[in-house]
Amino acid sequence: MKKQFIKVVLSCTVLVAGFTVTSCKKSSSSKNVSRATGWKINAKEGGFQYNSDFKEQETAPGLVFIEGGTFTKGKVQDDVMHDWNNTPTQQHVQSFYMDETEVTNVMYLEYLDYLKSVYPPENPKYANIYKGALPDTLVWRNRLGFNETMTNNYLRHPAYAEYPVVGVNWVQATQFAEWRTDRVNEAVLEREGFLAKDAKYQAVTGEVAGTFNTEAYLNRPESVYNGQIDSLQGNKKKDSVSTFAKRSSGIISPEYRLPTETEWEYAAAALQGSREYNNYRGRKKYPWEGEYTRNGQRVGRGDQLANFKQGKGDYGGIAGWSDDGADITAEVKSYKPNDLGLYDMAGNVAEWVADVYRPIVDDEISDFNYYRGNIYSKTAIGEDGKVKILRDSIVFDTLPNGKVVAVNLPGEILMVPVDEEETYLRTNFSQSDNRGYRDGDPGSTRFFDRFSEEEDEANQRKMYDSPKHKVERDSAGNIVRGYDTSNERTTLINDEVRVYKGGSWRDRAYWLDPAQRRFLPQYMATDYIGFRCAMSRVGSKSKTKNKTVRGKKAK
Repeated sequence: MKKQFIKVVLSCTVLVAGFTVTSCKKSSSSKNVSRATGWKINAKEGGFQYNSDFKEQETAPGLVFIEGGTFTKGKVQDDVMHDWNNTPTQQHVQSFYMDETEVTNVMYLEYLDYLKSVYPPENPKYANIYKGALPDTLVWRNRLGFNETMTNNYLRHPAYAEYPVVGVNWVQATQFAEWRTDRVNEAVLEREGFLAKDAKYQAVTGEVAGTFNTEAYLNRPESVYNGQIDSLQGNKKKDSVSTFAKRSSGIISPEYRLPTETEWEYAAAALQGSREYNNYRGRKKYPWEGEYTRNGQRVGRGDQLANFKQGKGDYGGIAGWSDDGADITAEVKSYKPNDLGLYDMAGNVAEWVADVYRPIVDDEISDFNYYRGNIYSKTAIGEDGKVKILRDSIVFDTLPNGKVVAVNLPGEILMVPVDEEETYLRTNFSQSDNRGYRDGDPGSTRFFDRFSEEEDEANQRKMYDSPKHKVERDSAGNIVRGYDTSNERTTLINDEVRVYKGGSWRDRAYWLDPAQRRFLPQYMATDYIGFRCAMSRVGSKSKTKNKTVRGKKAK
């Protein structure tokens, strides 16, 4: 008998000699059916729950999408300052998001108001939380200058609301970014029904004795709002069963953070707007096109394109003629954005970036998302097998200038350095603190463990042997300063020195070049350094609407 085949649209049955041999189903293309097991995803009966409708990462408040790519990091022109700290290297940057403008006074005041409401400074336990976040308004003072107006008004007066915040050190900038992460995710969870309407305001008004923390919510959601999360859940809670969002929900944003130096320089250069060969090779001088600081276009010809110091005693130009519109900082968006839509990537204020400063960029080890400053940590696990949540024990740190800042706030997860369980037989990292990795210090050499610390100190083998001051507070709160009196120190560079990028209202045009880099201890602040936040991109390199597959538009 001949073989007969009966074909059905969704199934096939093979008959041989009148008997059924096999039956098969065409693999389902349904996004709610697993291609691994054939089980249902997101079934009402239970089982695996996953956001199968996820399209792409939502652009969080204040951010602009920056598509990643390759570029020449550093400067290929003559190094007239002879710093030799920005040697050109070819780097690739992963797609990310960056603030459209620098963080403004009004944005930072919102942060201060939140801290003051939730952690009242009149409570001795909380006093240093608010005080530690305050910008240093005394940075405006000059022994031979009259700047008291800015000292008293720049931060809080509404006339300066949309001006970039200054007087903020690197530590404070990173803490602002952490706070911003929690407030944004808190609002998103309320919008999506995981939190009750206006739940985010109840911590501010004192109706609940606790706050929302993103990582605590993801790891131990029952601990959020000081354990009162059940009463603040939204319409996602069904049949008295707690329902919490997870990373697999796809709605929780990655953290706000300071951009890496590589990200900042890539975003400032904005090479996407020009395909000229010289620009790609790192020869683009400013965030805009051309070799000059004045507008060469027909409309606005001759206008300055950034806020910077034009010469000795000249911070803005002749009034009403060649003025750049500002003598100190300028209101954000006063000048045209670059080709990525970012404002003031040159001039106005210089900006903190995440990196620890070293003169050398080691592209032999990494030419992808280069960053120096990794300190790997993990969540602390309690005796109950759950992550530890800090309640009343607030961790403070005394900075070298005597300023006390909160390292951890109530409701946050306790983090500890990684140990041998994570580093054993790994090839990509071997310790928690990697800030000094391959930086020329003997500690980065292959045979460093053959030398003792005492011998190393005695022979001055360290390249980065900056002074080791010890500043702390006694039980009465008084500052105890222990100064390093050694006269054999050779550098000010250490693991607490951070990079800042871009020119400012105090700088000459030379510093407007995105490739220029300078450094300052992370606990210090000035009247010309501000910051903006960044956020990593998860998922595709480009926006979904622009994706193509083999030349065809993606579905």
